[in-house]
Amino acid sequence: MSPALVISRREIRTYFNSPVAYIVVTVFTILTGYLFFTQLFVEKQAELRCFFGIMPLLFMFLAPAITMRLLADEKSSGTIELLITLPVKDWQVVVGKFLAAMALLCTALALTLVFAITVRSLGPLDRGPAIGGYIGLVLMGGAYVSIGVMTSSFSRNSIVSFIVAFAISFALYLIGRLTQFVPPSLQALTSFLSIDSHFENISRGVIDSRDVIYYFSVIGVCLLVATLSLESRRWK
Repeated sequence: MSPALVISRREIRTYFNSPVAYIVVTVFTILTGYLFFTQLFVEKQAELRCFFGIMPLLFMFLAPAITMRLLADEKSSGTIELLITLPVKDWQVVVGKFLAAMALLCTALALTLVFAITVRSLGPLDRGPAIGGYIGLVLMGGAYVSIGVMTSSFSRNSIVSFIVAFAISFALYLIGRLTQFVPPSLQALTSFLSIDSHFENISRGVIDSRDVIYYFSVIGVCLLVATLSLESRRWK
């Protein structure tokens, strides 16, 4: 088995052998459920549009929460040095940690499928936007998680990692909201950098290669930076 998968399995066991996974997933599910069913029963709108609309904001908290300790705790406890002495490359450590965090995030998303089932039982479900929305959530979630893994590689303090990951994620979200306030020559750039605008396109049921490339680019760059951050200890 690939060392990255071995590390991923170990990290997944660590998640579910501690209260972290249960607390994060439970709070996330309760919060999304409250927001969804409030719209369903109060506003009488049986649709997933509102649910997809709030996910970019919720991911800003969910992703840093599940990634903040991945490498920061390894550094603070000294176990990162033991891990690196094993026949495993730095990039495999980073990818393994990333896959474990994605497994937990996808578990949380899987629990929200009950919302789609509820909408389907009450009326017609527009499958295109629904399927596109969940694909977009996985891609956007991967981008948020990769940012969290990257910031976790910078510090020995998991709280610092959480704050920095949230700040970067919020900046990428906010930049899309400021597009109309920047000069016209920069609007295309700010729109492309926005992590939210790409998800909005996919959630309409239109999967554009530019949106997919954007998310894979964010993931690739962040994991590369995290790998270089681990390798920097050798330069010192």
